[in-house]
Amino acid sequence: MPVITNIEDLKRIYQRRVPRMFYDYAESGSWTEQTFRENSSDFSLIRLRQRVARDMAGRTTASTMLGEEVAMPVGLAPVGLTGMQSADGEIKAARAAEKFGVPFCLSTMSICSIEDVAKHTSKPFWFQVYTLKDDEFMQALFERARAANCSAIVITVDLQVMGQRHKDIKNGLSAPPKLTAKSVANMMTKIPWGLEMLGTKRRFFGNIVGHAKGVTDPSSLSTWTAEAFDPSLDWDRIATFKRWWGGKMIVKGIMEADDAKRAVDAGADAVIVSNHGGRQLDGAISAIRALEPVVAAVGDQTEVHFDSGIRSGQDVLKALALGARAAYVGRAFVYGLGAMGQAGVTRALEVIQKELETSMALCGEKRLSDITRDHVLVPKGFSDGWD
Repeated sequence: MPVITNIEDLKRIYQRRVPRMFYDYAESGSWTEQTFRENSSDFSLIRLRQRVARDMAGRTTASTMLGEEVAMPVGLAPVGLTGMQSADGEIKAARAAEKFGVPFCLSTMSICSIEDVAKHTSKPFWFQVYTLKDDEFMQALFERARAANCSAIVITVDLQVMGQRHKDIKNGLSAPPKLTAKSVANMMTKIPWGLEMLGTKRRFFGNIVGHAKGVTDPSSLSTWTAEAFDPSLDWDRIATFKRWWGGKMIVKGIMEADDAKRAVDAGADAVIVSNHGGRQLDGAISAIRALEPVVAAVGDQTEVHFDSGIRSGQDVLKALALGARAAYVGRAFVYGLGAMGQAGVTRALEVIQKELETSMALCGEKRLSDITRDHVLVPKGFSDGWD
């Protein structure tokens, strides 16, 4: 068993174990991938301030997210196709999150369905939905999430139009995936992964096939996905989703203060500063640069969460110092899942928590709620030096 000390260790195992098309799906952005890269690299521009000779006994990373007690303010972000990274991947990730004590958010584009995850977990999870045209399907999704006892809905607002993801196009990664001779040959070299996939019946989009109108099998899925997303989305539509759901609603994909204000007006109980991990608008600023203006605009009205680019507990600490109430990991937990299944997700969470707790202590604090802007050094113009 290899010694895992950081997320990069898991990534190396993940890359060896999972077929190339699914590795590229996780480890890529749109167009030139500039925003994808800077989401992570911009964290290195922020420095932590060390404080010494302070009582660090009894420290904790415990916090709350949307009123729910959590072991640390870090959730597992919604990631599509997770069940292709590891057989029954969404179930494995949800169970790891539940046992660890952090939120798990299931994607609409998951392989395992809402019902699958609910059947194999005992605590409420969150459910992410895209802004689709079909009212009947959307309302049915909310009803299914309610029946599964989901405690919050996450509305993704930055995917009205699909960003051009060159690696996915070249790999035939679509819904459903288009297998090529090259991708099949690569899959045949991933024997442990293949044996696991042969052992599960869950290989297609469980929330869609058999539920969306006209989608009775994987072959009919392609047409539906090409036409399902709503390019006419506006904030009135988001407010309508809030009424249909009736519970806690998080709006994900906010990069501007004005949009954050509109999300609050539409009923958001939290907003997530996110650029979809650099998979939508390439050439946009990194999510961490966008965080402080959003916090300044709505941080006293709603919880501001953060997503995109986090690969360590120190990244989480820096996001909290810039005003985020909580953060999400997507790729980091996928690396663990693809590398070692449920145990790998747990290990990713352990690594992040250890880094977070140790760095917090070396910054002189015992509780994350005491972490402020004073604990970091940020380059001048980092968030507001643009014309």
